[in-house]
This record gives sequence, structure tokens and C-alpha cells, in this order.
Amino acid sequence: MRPWITALSANFILASAATAQGAPVAPHTGAADDDPIRTLVARLDLATYKSTIKGLTRFGDRRQGTERNRAAVDWIEAQLKSYGCANIARLKYTYFPTDAELPSGPPIARKPDAAVGGARYRGIRGHTGVNTDPHLQPDEKLRALNAEPSKGGAREEVYCTKVGAIHPEEMYIVGAHMDGHGWGEAANDDGSGTALVMELARIFSSSDVKTERSIRFVLWNNEETGLNGAYAYVAQRAALQGQEDPPGSGRYPEPKWLGMVQHDMMLFDHGMPRADGTVAKEQRPEADINIEFQSRAKMGDDAQKLAWTFYAANEDYASDYPAAVGPHMTNTDSTPFMDRVAAISLRENERGREIGAGWDPHWHQPSDVFATFNDQDFRLGLNAAQTSLGALARLSGASLVR
Repeated sequence: MRPWITALSANFILASAATAQGAPVAPHTGAADDDPIRTLVARLDLATYKSTIKGLTRFGDRRQGTERNRAAVDWIEAQLKSYGCANIARLKYTYFPTDAELPSGPPIARKPDAAVGGARYRGIRGHTGVNTDPHLQPDEKLRALNAEPSKGGAREEVYCTKVGAIHPEEMYIVGAHMDGHGWGEAANDDGSGTALVMELARIFSSSDVKTERSIRFVLWNNEETGLNGAYAYVAQRAALQGQEDPPGSGRYPEPKWLGMVQHDMMLFDHGMPRADGTVAKEQRPEADINIEFQSRAKMGDDAQKLAWTFYAANEDYASDYPAAVGPHMTNTDSTPFMDRVAAISLRENERGREIGAGWDPHWHQPSDVFATFNDQDFRLGLNAAQTSLGALARLSGASLVR
């Protein structure tokens, strides 16, 4: 029997026991009251998280190759600056719908290989797909905002870095994609993940927070066209890892990758579709945060260990919702990294078996707007933020400067 199968069985028992009565999971209370990680996690709050998602929705679906996408990139950068984030930069690349004619310049965003390792469907399946009909969006202002079509050409994505005080040459990458489509606001896919990463950047960038290792916060572009922004990052920066520049400076523009953590669709866990294809209006009692690794990846064993580190952080620091670990990570911005470094993904449902089977009826639809989701939904995303913040604080050696 594979080790991860035994581990998954234990995970299922723990998660089921925690939610058997339908009660939220209380955060671990065994840690000392002066635990600096608990102090950092407490700096997350529902209102701020919701406000950041709301801010992103002002740019509509933020479809790549449009003015609204470029405006959203500018807004994200301005927010990061307001948080005190250091080392803000942009990765530039080109994207064209076809590879027929490509200009010279930085490595382009190539189309990814076929997805591997997705779980097979079971149970009732609902409709999935990308809405391309603007008339299905009832909000005239939103319909007009999303009207500009995508055009091939130059693309940019923004990132910032918390530089480690002891090991600046080592780094964890934390990401989410800021682009969307479907004629909605891309509030969940992936405003919810983008806001989560921005909130982590805000807290880790506080002047009283020190980390031993570096953390990079990246807001990918072009995810919806095939993970192209993440592929462009790997193409341009993988070979730069661990190089001191200039020599003797103690500066590492691209520290050695220790792990990559993606956040994509954090809000909606309302359960399997009913026989008529509808989905419950409220969060299901057994809702959880899915932490996925890809067991078939070259770094699958290391990714599994990273996933369980995040599971343990959820046990200790998440206030309401438990976590579940699964081996079928697929179709996510961590995919370009998974054969190079431990890579995992956090999301609302299993990407292959559940989202692909219609568990989220708002996926790529006009209904993916801020007003669709309730506070239970937003709180699921907040609990994912608590999970990631707790895990990354441990992994990076975070402490508070007195």
C-alpha cells in the first residue's frame, strides 16, 4: 500500500470526526499564548479579506489581454506598495492565442502539456463550461465593463518578496491568478485566491515581522488560457535560482525554490449537485479546504510532505473549517513547478473530481460575482488564509521583532 493512501485514510477519519456534529473546528489551544504565529494569524480578519475581493471585482472579470486586466495589475501593485511590501517587480512576457507568429523577446507563455493525475468522476455531475454569451450577464454595467475582447501581445504579472533575514537565498513561492473570464466578476475564480495572497503579503510585510527564509507572493496572469503566466515565470527564472547578483552582495534575485503553493477558488463548498443539477444555497456542514499534491509528479513525495505541513497548520490555526489532503492536483498554476520543486494547491473542492463534476455552478459563469457569496463562503476562504499563513510562518521561520 502506498504511504499516502494510509495517510489519506487517517486524514479522512480526523476530518470526519471533527465535523460529525456539524460544528466548526476550533483552533488548537495547546500552543503558548505568546506564539508569534498565532499573533500573525489573528491579524487576518473577514472584513479586510472581503474588502480586497471587492476591490478586485471593480475590474470585472479581469480577462487577460484587456485594459481592465492591465488596470487590475496596476491596482494590485499599488495595494502591495501600500502594505509596505518590498522588492515589488513585474514579470513580462508575450502571449498569443496561437504560436503561428511569435515576436522575439522574453520567453513566451507556452501551452502546457496535457493535465495528468486528475481523479475520475463519481456520483451526480452538473454542467460545467465557460460562458461566452454576454447576454447571460443581467447587469448592464458589468456587461459593458467586460465587453472589450482579449488581444494577443505583451503581458505582465506582479510579485513582491519578503527577504529572509538568515537565508535570503532560499524561498517559498505563494501564488494565485488574478485573471478570469465568463462575463462575471471572477470573484471566486480567482479573486478569492488573489485576495488571500495579497493578505498574506500584507501581514508578512509588516515592519515587526522577520522571517529566516524568503517568501515571494506572485499574482499570475493568463491562467485561464493555460497557466501561461506561471509557465513564463518558470521559463525565465528557473535557471536563475540561488545566484547571488551582484556577487558578494548578499542579494538573490531568484532564491532557490523550496516549495510552491497555489490558491485558486477558495469560497464555495456547497456539495454535490442534486439529481436535477441544482446545488444547495448554503455551505455544506462538512465543508473543508482541499490541499492537493500530484502523486505522479517527479517531486510528488516532497509535495505530499508539504501538503501535510499545511494540514497540520490548519489543525493548529484555522478557526472554522478543517482541511483534507488529496493526491490529484491538476490544472493549476502549481503544475509548471511540480517536477522541479514540492508544489501544492489549496482550493474549495478537489479540482478534478469535484469542480470538474459541477460542484461549483458559478465556475466561469456570469454568476461569479461578489454578491453571490455569503459570509460562510467568505469565511472558508479566510480559513484557507489562516492555514497558509500558519504553515508559511513555520516553514519560513517567522518571528516578531520586539
